[in-house]
Amino acid sequence: MTSLDKPTEDTTADAGHDSRAVTEAALFEAFGGMRGMIETVLPGLLFVTIYTIDKNLHMSALAALAVSVVLVVVRLVTRDTVKHAFSGVFGVAFGVVFAMMTGNAKDFYLPGMLYTLGLALAYIITTLCGVPLIGLILGPVFKENLSWRTRNPGRKKAYAKASYAWGTILLAKCAILFPLYWWADTTQLGWVLVALKIPPFLLAVWLTWVFLAKAPAPIDVFAEMEAAEKAEEERRAATAAGTAEAGETTGGRHRRDA
Repeated sequence: MTSLDKPTEDTTADAGHDSRAVTEAALFEAFGGMRGMIETVLPGLLFVTIYTIDKNLHMSALAALAVSVVLVVVRLVTRDTVKHAFSGVFGVAFGVVFAMMTGNAKDFYLPGMLYTLGLALAYIITTLCGVPLIGLILGPVFKENLSWRTRNPGRKKAYAKASYAWGTILLAKCAILFPLYWWADTTQLGWVLVALKIPPFLLAVWLTWVFLAKAPAPIDVFAEMEAAEKAEEERRAATAAGTAEAGETTGGRHRRDA
């Protein structure tokens, strides 16, 4: 190895490290990070804890709904993004309404379980159709939008692998929860559900990071648009300057002829 080779290798290594760091940061942002995980787990944990102690469906449901609302209010007060907290409120609200209507405490978890099943199928079906759902979710985060579909085949392949991973993990989770819904009691189902909130999620996020870290870099379509707009402005300015210069030359000739 010559001394001229070393800077090139160092630059390549730095670029790879930067790409992985960007991917990690984007995933952290897209899926809510540690705070998002806490907001996902806390309402269900509170519900099953209270129900385990006194078997009071109304108190358990209302406590879970109340803490979800508090989490949204905290986000609003701190002027933080509220999309994850709002989705949690809607999920808990559906569970509360469903459980109150049927009088069955286990039905508090049913809407969330059905959502998980639907999401798993969406990941797999969209990938089979050539438009992996994880790419639709992360494309705007990486500022590439849908450019990966036609201009970045390596990245499209990585999104397909990640979507299959998410679908498989969520289907495995459903395979555990739905039998418990039919045959276990509310507290057993609740504690298993709480235990399965974070580990499958972290596994799916980690696999997504692995696939995308090895994929080609995203195409920043916003930077391309800005560059195209700047080039167009420069072209117009050059055209205007050329027109003005031609006008001055013609005017000078007319004055000399006169």
